[in-house]
Amino acid sequence: MVSSDYERRIAARFAGFDQDGNGYIDREDFSGAAKALLAEFGTPARSDKGQALYAGAEAFWQGMAGIADRDGDQRISRDEFVNGAVKRLRDNPDRFAEIARPFLHAALDVADTDGDGAATVADTARMLTILGVTEAVARTVAGALDTDGDGRVGESELVPAFARYFTVPE
Repeated sequence: MVSSDYERRIAARFAGFDQDGNGYIDREDFSGAAKALLAEFGTPARSDKGQALYAGAEAFWQGMAGIADRDGDQRISRDEFVNGAVKRLRDNPDRFAEIARPFLHAALDVADTDGDGAATVADTARMLTILGVTEAVARTVAGALDTDGDGRVGESELVPAFARYFTVPE
């Protein structure tokens, strides 16, 4: 049972990871997210960017499974996510950021259509939408991620925000 507002909020994040809606987070959810991002941005899976994204998705999955898959069945239930990941990551959001970094770095690289090391706010919103954030929220969040107001979102802005989203109560 989810006992706090914090845990309820984190439990709601579970759906963002459960890309196929089967009630579990598993390797296919991470590879499915990578495949959807590549399709959205017209990036071939066999390209360097495509391979980096799949490798980042696998690293993210392995990190999450290592933290939350308590029974070792290669899938994370909602309960495991809330009670495993949240309790372990709440005290160390930087650890979550490091688990997510390879995937987020590669995802930003795919969304970076001009090769300058950052994605436009609009492309960041597209990326977030593909990852399960509603379109309206994705636009708002992408705009807020542009902390320096340059119209672009870089890794230094995205990774800490992503970690806070999943690990900080407010």
